[in-house]
Amino acid sequence: MSDAAQPTAAEVRAAAEAVKTALDRHLAAVERRSGEDDPAVYEAFNELAVAAESYDELLYDRYDEVTPFEIPEAEDALPPYTGPEEPSALSVLIRRDYAVAEPQRLLAHAQRIEAADDDISDASDTSDTSGTVHGALGLLFGEYEPDEVASRHKEFGLEEGDSTLWVTASDEPTEPGEWLEAPFEQVDPAQVVCRFDVSAVFDEDPDDDPGDPDDDLEDGPVPALGTDR
Repeated sequence: MSDAAQPTAAEVRAAAEAVKTALDRHLAAVERRSGEDDPAVYEAFNELAVAAESYDELLYDRYDEVTPFEIPEAEDALPPYTGPEEPSALSVLIRRDYAVAEPQRLLAHAQRIEAADDDISDASDTSDTSGTVHGALGLLFGEYEPDEVASRHKEFGLEEGDSTLWVTASDEPTEPGEWLEAPFEQVDPAQVVCRFDVSAVFDEDPDDDPGDPDDDLEDGPVPALGTDR
């Protein structure tokens, strides 16, 4: 960058003052928060992130120096919420990823489900259902609610991966069957009220406690009324 394009020392100082102001506002919002999803806290968080990013850029351009701030990438954040202020309907979208870590455990459990099903009369059909991994998965999720599978995934031979939950708001409930053909298409990110992510990418130091593999997954909430950390 040429000297002519560099920010002035006054501009860098002003950006630093903006960070201090944003810090005070964020702390005040946290101290006054009315609940876990207080939009004022999310807004103050966003303002602090913007101020810190601006200061970081100006400091580097002027002095070739950096800050210890870690600013979330823009593509990881939801756009500002533009949905209804008083929504009369909502949709909850959930994705949970698993790895089939122990296929034999999964197959054995599916066979137990199949054996206990009084409606199955022809044992020769076993190879088409519990005898295959995809058939076993069908039996598993047909027998248990997704939340129960999530809480018992190790018992079923599954390994937990990333997961995300989005809550979207709308003015009117959808008509029955309206979105069944493509349930996850046409989701407007600007109508997402909040989202909650769980992923190993949120680990700051995965080697802190190698004895507990469950500690590798941490919650990473990303509310839409101003995105959280």
